[in-house]
Amino acid sequence: MIAAQTRDFRYERKFLVEELDARQIRMLVERHPGMFYQPYPPRYVNNLYLDTEAMDNYFANVAGDANRHKVRIRWYGERLDRIVHPVLELKVKSGLVGTKYTYPFPEFSIDDGFAHRDFQQLIAGSSLPPEIRFYLRGLQVVLCNRYYRWYYATRDQRFRVTVDSGLEYYRVKKSHNRFVSRVTDHAHVVVEMKYDKHFDPQANRMAGFFPFSVTRNSKYVTGIESVYY
Repeated sequence: MIAAQTRDFRYERKFLVEELDARQIRMLVERHPGMFYQPYPPRYVNNLYLDTEAMDNYFANVAGDANRHKVRIRWYGERLDRIVHPVLELKVKSGLVGTKYTYPFPEFSIDDGFAHRDFQQLIAGSSLPPEIRFYLRGLQVVLCNRYYRWYYATRDQRFRVTVDSGLEYYRVKKSHNRFVSRVTDHAHVVVEMKYDKHFDPQANRMAGFFPFSVTRNSKYVTGIESVYY
């Protein structure tokens, strides 16, 4: 897989919040002395996660391996029907910092007949780099998730915060996915604070205004454990 460039690495501090709802958390962000504003309107985020048949990426994330990957196809808006402007994202984590590579992915449809063979046909007919197509041939779609996201950023763009609620997880089989087996999580809100590596000295002060603690959290790991185990 393509190696990540060091200059692209950033920190992601994650907070899994149970004692406050999304409205209360958004009020905290909007009252933060860092003067966060909303650079984008809120929207639904949808992801199809890919992994090997042996679930290598899942187990590497559970074990906390220093170097690990996540692979997903992301789009916004409706979960089903015709999906336009999807993006393939390869997330690379090295220790506490990470980066991601993004590639335009072919338009496709998710319906009752969506299957592994459809995914492989999309890869074969795509304009993705040859080495990426080769890498994806060894993967399969294992999970779909969806949530509603609010976006915040400081005026100097040094710190970004997202607030995710209404998390849904769907198991994806190799054939005939009806996406009716759903696990929902309305008890938690996921907050992420993201910033480039050289702003880390200021991050403790920025995070210190939030009344919740940093937690290790992965929507991919949570989703797999919710629908498979």
